[in-house]
Amino acid sequence: MDRKLPPVWLMGFLANLPIGVFGAVMGMTLPQLLAATHVPEPAIATLTAVSLVPGFCGFLLAPILDWRFRRRTYAVALIVAAALLQFAALLAIGNLALLTLLLFAAGMAVTLQIAAVGGWLGAIVPARDKARMGAWYAAASIGGFGVMSILGITLLRELPYTVGAAILSLFLLLPMPLYAFLPSQPADSRLAHESFREFFHDLMALLKRREMLWMLLFFTLPCADFALTNVMGGLGRDFATSERLVSELASIGVTIAGLVGSLTVPLLLRRIAPLWLYLAIGGAGALFTLSLMALPHTPLVFALAIIGENVFQAAAFAVEYALILLVIGEDNPFAATQFSLLNSATSLPLTYMQALDGQAYGMGGFAGSLLTDGGLALAACTSLALVQIWRKRGVKAAAV
Repeated sequence: MDRKLPPVWLMGFLANLPIGVFGAVMGMTLPQLLAATHVPEPAIATLTAVSLVPGFCGFLLAPILDWRFRRRTYAVALIVAAALLQFAALLAIGNLALLTLLLFAAGMAVTLQIAAVGGWLGAIVPARDKARMGAWYAAASIGGFGVMSILGITLLRELPYTVGAAILSLFLLLPMPLYAFLPSQPADSRLAHESFREFFHDLMALLKRREMLWMLLFFTLPCADFALTNVMGGLGRDFATSERLVSELASIGVTIAGLVGSLTVPLLLRRIAPLWLYLAIGGAGALFTLSLMALPHTPLVFALAIIGENVFQAAAFAVEYALILLVIGEDNPFAATQFSLLNSATSLPLTYMQALDGQAYGMGGFAGSLLTDGGLALAACTSLALVQIWRKRGVKAAAV
């Protein structure tokens, strides 16, 4: 690239900040508002679940982001659409059907926008900087979620509601000034002019590459999902922990833990290859999870559990982002598609492991959840490590 790029930390943080902002509005602020108006919890849970759907299926639309127009064009159009849709959703708080539809649309806009920017940065940032960028990607989503979880409800309660909703939605636009300083090539000339049929033929050939399939396997197995972070907030009573302490740990404590976990990764990547670091984090985190079974159910242990799980999860997220950006490579015409597909794959184990952990809790309490989460993660990491060793030996044997 001829043009000098902005600092890596700034690019990584602003690129993924919309995930943290929208996630806090969707997962924390709106549920608080709805609960205050006596909306039943099942209805709130359903609305939140629908809002999460774009995170899994957004990759189906992502190929469009690599076709016809510059990724800058897609990034700007989608983030503006996301801000408008979030603002409309906050104003539709009294109409659950409309609110659900608007949140789904906003979630899809954010998901595709993140894919457009992820593909854009993945294709222009040198490989040597992608580990640090992955760390700041994770820090943005975690830090943004933590800060906005506190700030969101404050803005809506302390200011006129419409003004607060507008300011909250404007936070989604914070990355826009960055786009003016990033070089953005037009879509690949061949991809821009070929038909959709030809386009998807080329796309499917790319997605069948061994490297892509290997990454998909890594991300869809429960190596380092740490799904327990999504249920710990509801287990305070099991540890005789007050609601206030649970709230403080879930906001301030988790934010600090997430930043520490994610920003430690670049230092570790100087000594350990990304794939092996991913497995190491997953294995060490699994042992930490299993070790909690031997500890008493006290507030101190609850704090240790929720902070520790989040440190490991944040570190795993940082490595995942680094791996995704590295797989994309530079000047990749399908960069946004690859980013979206691999990013969606990382969400899959979070979903099925949360369901499995919940079932295990019903049968064996918190110990059952710990055994299920830690045991399956350790088994997955061990299996993939053995396969990785076998693959390396196969490559060496073929070279002889």
